[in-house]
Amino acid sequence: MIKRLAIAALITTLGSQLTACNATPLPGDHPKGYETYINPGDTFRHTQLINIDGEPVQLEKGNKLIILFASWCSDSQRTLNELKASQLLADPQLQIIAIGREEDADTLKAFRTSFGIDFNLIADPDRAIYSQYANKGIPRLIMLDKQNRVVKTLIGEQAGIIEQVRWQ
Repeated sequence: MIKRLAIAALITTLGSQLTACNATPLPGDHPKGYETYINPGDTFRHTQLINIDGEPVQLEKGNKLIILFASWCSDSQRTLNELKASQLLADPQLQIIAIGREEDADTLKAFRTSFGIDFNLIADPDRAIYSQYANKGIPRLIMLDKQNRVVKTLIGEQAGIIEQVRWQ
């Protein structure tokens, strides 16, 4: 038993040392153990994605708001409702992309219709995208500048998070 625990600890330690997640310093400890693997000044790793309609989505030249969310999550739903009620959707210089963690295209299509979303939705059924930016916790908001560099990251568990979305 002790030998198995020692091997498991060694594998865990080596695995964490080999991931890119450990290479990025964390801005601070979150009380729920949330880690963010991308920080202000870092370049966003994805420049092209495929939306739920099978169309390529390129990151445009203006500011971008990337939202990592789940359709079933009440915090994600509240954040998206706040976004829909904000002036951000009216900004022609802002590109909004929402990435559904552990969501498939069919689920997101139904969610788009029922929730009245008209910006790009990206399915991330196996967390391949999400796991490059965070360990847990949704919604996550990642604000990018014109050069696709991170301006700010936010965890949207509390009401009013959209009010903090500012590029200045």
